[in-house]
This record gives sequence, C-alpha cells and structure tokens, in this order.
Amino acid sequence: MEKQSSVTRFRLKKAVETLASKEGRGTELISLYVPPDRQIFDVMNYLKQEYGTASNIKSTSTRKHVQDAIVKVMQRLKLFKEPPQNGLIIFCGAIPHGAPGTEEMEIYVITPPEPINIYLYRCDDKFYIEPLKEMMREKETYGIIVIDGSGAAYALLRGRRLEIVKEISSGLPGKHRAGGQSARRFERLREVEVNEYYKRAGGYAGKIFSELPDFKGLIIGGPGPTKLDFEAGDYLNYMLKQKLLAKVDTAYIGEQGVKEVVEKTPEILRHVRYIEERNLVQQFLYELGHDTGLASYGEQEVREALNKGAVKTLLLSEALDVTHMFVKCSNCAYIEEKSMKSIEVPRFEQELANRQCPQCSTTSLTVNEKMDLVEELADLGDRMGVDTEIISAETEEGVQLLQSFGGIAAILRFKQP
Repeated sequence: MEKQSSVTRFRLKKAVETLASKEGRGTELISLYVPPDRQIFDVMNYLKQEYGTASNIKSTSTRKHVQDAIVKVMQRLKLFKEPPQNGLIIFCGAIPHGAPGTEEMEIYVITPPEPINIYLYRCDDKFYIEPLKEMMREKETYGIIVIDGSGAAYALLRGRRLEIVKEISSGLPGKHRAGGQSARRFERLREVEVNEYYKRAGGYAGKIFSELPDFKGLIIGGPGPTKLDFEAGDYLNYMLKQKLLAKVDTAYIGEQGVKEVVEKTPEILRHVRYIEERNLVQQFLYELGHDTGLASYGEQEVREALNKGAVKTLLLSEALDVTHMFVKCSNCAYIEEKSMKSIEVPRFEQELANRQCPQCSTTSLTVNEKMDLVEELADLGDRMGVDTEIISAETEEGVQLLQSFGGIAAILRFKQP
C-alpha cells in the first residue's frame, strides 16, 4: 500500500472534520461507499430501489429530502464509468441552517487515499465516517524501552506522536553490601533481584507492545550494559525479540533518555513522521541560518517563489487557521486576494458590505470565493510540481515554524534575484 502523503492526510482530516459537523433533522443523510470492484451500473440500480423504498417514509419533508439526496447522488455517479482505483465515497443530504425550511442540499465526493473494501449505503441523521477515520489512523508504531539499574521507561512513537506510556523503578539496592554479609552471599541476592527486575521489565514490555496493531519494531536504549544484559537474557517474549531493531547508548533514562533514542536512530525511524518533520524544518532553518539564499518564509514571499517555480519543498503548518479569500466587485472588474485568521472572516464579510470599491467607488464588494490557506497553497504547490509537506505543531520545530515563521516556509531550488 502506498504511503499517504502529508497533504493527503491533511485533506482527509479536514474532510472528516467537516463531515462530522453535519447533522440532519432526521434520518436524511446518505453515506455511500463504493469499492473499486463494484460496477457503477449495479450501484445505480440499488439506488433506484432505495428511491422507491423512500416513498414509504411518512414524514413529507424527510421523504422529499431523502429522495432528493438519492437523485443528487445518482447524478454524480453518472460522471463515472467505473469507480476510481481506490473506490468512491459520496455523502449527501439536506443540512439545516437554522429553523425548519432552511435546509440546503450538500454533497461531498471523496476519492479515498487507500482502497475501501466495503459496499455500503446508509441513511441516518449523521454521515457514516468511521471507515475514513480508520484511514487517518497512524499505521506504524514503534516501541522504545530505556532501561538501566535504577528503572525503565516505555514509550510509543506513532507517526509524529511520541508518548511516554509507563516508567518503573527497579527497586534494586546499591552495589555495596550491607555490613555482616559475605560478598558472595550479597552477589547471589543481588543476582536474584536483578533477574526479578528484568522479568518485571520484560513483562511490562509484553503488556504494552505485544498486542499493538501495526507494531513495526522495538528499540532498546539506556546508559551502560544493563540494556545488553536485559536483551541477551530470556526476558522479552520471542515476538518482541524478533522485532528488535537496535540497541542505543544514552546518557539519560526516563523521558530524556527516550528522546535521546529518537535523536540517535534516524536511520531506523526515517519513515516515521516525527523524524521526517523535524528533519524538514531543520533543513529550512539550516538554509536560513547559513544565509544560503535557499530559504523563504511568509505568505507573500513564498507565494511569489512558488509562482516563479523556485520552490523545492513547501512547508505548511497544520495548525495554521487562516482563510484565503477572493474579493470581487459586482459592478466592475476589480478583484483582490486577502488572507486572514478564519475567526475574523465573518466580521470582515459584514464590514465589506459598507466598503467602497477602490476602482468604481460603489459598495458592491463581496467575497466571491474562500478556502483554507493551507489548502490553497498546497493546490498551488501541486500545480507547480512542488514537494509539499504539512507540518504538525507537535514537535519543537513544528511550533517554531508556526510561531516564528507564520506557518509558511519554503526550501528553494535556486536563489531569488
């Protein structure tokens, strides 16, 4: 299965958020999942049957809304000779915008990023989006154990999310024996206690990692030889041992030790989004810090570089909540583009009604089109053949991209004049 790009994942996430926010007055919202091997002709016949069945609905408004939605879906299906390679998902229904009678028919057509294997028609008060949510779930999970004589920490690296799951203390006494004990007796007792500690540590590893779906591999780290002794003994179950990817020396244990492991194993975790995002932002910071002329940031500067074909990699913050709008005058040919925080858009649209057009001086300005700025720039990047990466705000570098550079940056192919 081809790996989803960060842009694909971002768009899917946005679509799911939009669909989840929709709710009908009754069981009027249609969800249709068509797998790639299903004939469009068969789906059309099924929908015709559902249209007939809907005529039995007692509520006049619900009956009308359901039948109208089915017709809308069938009209959209006619545009396809066969389902796309990964199948086809259509959501349609009358969405209320206030009091009864304010419903508007909305339709969403989604080509899924990976093949769907279900054929489903559902009519409910909400869209059925569980299969889409499953596609969004990070598929690859790595386990990390950092261990020494004082304790152990367990962590999960799932995509871009690093989570400390558990920390335990070894409970081992110091290496110096108590008074009155022979050295041999003390060593025997300590060996027993170390063995019990390793068993306990291995038991926790089994509970935490063994049952995880999409578990990719395990990395063991820690200062000194403890990690080697733990790995060499019969403390990890055989399935975890088979997935052991590396043993890493660290200076610390606990959370700091876990972060050291992540730092020191980029060759193992190079496909994990957490590492990919850090490397991308660090590359941009390197170009900027060394004044190579191959870094640009800010909406206007990056947009200009995109239009000139100068951008190699476009970096966009997932947390950037900005709307890009096209303001047009209905009286003349005036048009302007404007970007602002999404929360400010409603007030701007109200104020626009009283604003004069700079070209003809009439109060005929309206927002003709608006879209999420990240989406708009990603689309521009697609048209220009740019490698676009959506960066989360879950890493230090991701936060820096958002707060210090406005969430928009680029690594360039060549210097700008």
